[in-house]
Amino acid sequence: MSSALPHSTAAPTLAEKHAQLRAILGGYGSALVCFSGGVDSTLLLRVAHDVLGDRCLGLTTVSVTMAVSERQAAVDLAKLIGASLEVVESKELERPGFAENPTNRCYHCKAELLEIAGPRAAELGLAEVLLGTNLDDLGDHRPGLAAADERGARQPLVDAGFSKAEVRALSRELGLPTWNKPQLACLSSRFPYGTEITPERLRRVDAFEDGLRTLGFRQLRVRYHGEVARLEIDLADMPRVLEPGVRESIVALSRAQGFTFVALDLAGFSSGSLNQLIALRPR
Repeated sequence: MSSALPHSTAAPTLAEKHAQLRAILGGYGSALVCFSGGVDSTLLLRVAHDVLGDRCLGLTTVSVTMAVSERQAAVDLAKLIGASLEVVESKELERPGFAENPTNRCYHCKAELLEIAGPRAAELGLAEVLLGTNLDDLGDHRPGLAAADERGARQPLVDAGFSKAEVRALSRELGLPTWNKPQLACLSSRFPYGTEITPERLRRVDAFEDGLRTLGFRQLRVRYHGEVARLEIDLADMPRVLEPGVRESIVALSRAQGFTFVALDLAGFSSGSLNQLIALRPR
């Protein structure tokens, strides 16, 4: 009679995935983590720092497409983790084709990031450049993934099998304040494809969103449609929009940023909602 244990078909636990992630990172020997301060890259930097110590560096690129409030947040998070961080100015808006906002805009953005990160990693003798992509990111329109593949960036959260929910769960276990942080995205994502992106328009959208957060809204987007600002608010927060004083404050915010009309999207917040328009564009 065989004494071999039966093969387990159970899905890996969160602890097992954490161990796998540590093993993957340890195998690199050293790494540069592209760090935005979002949920995914914060977990990645934390675990990479745990495993690699001073052989790990975080790199944050800042530009007009990054919300002003997120710049200091990234610095503060790296300090909390104890990881070294470099902050570098990027100029994706100056890349040919980016400002015209084509459907592959994110390709140009990721290419800009990695063309900064790759040479810096090589200069410091760091073996790999890491991105905080998770499994859920693979199912959407993500042209930036092609730029990552072309430039050899690693995606250890994918390799370890982490979904977004598992990233949040492990972040919570590790005491990271980002475990329940709202989803972030480059400010360029607020513009329908084909709508020109300018520094002035980015500033207006950023200021409007910052004002909404001051009013207590957390998960939101201000989508730019010329004279109209279309608000995507989490469904649970939608009733607050029409509360006395809140509606007036939102209208005042929109007017202060130069919008003639402000509209509430009844579908609520949806990450990447403008990707729905790709199928409607003429080929």
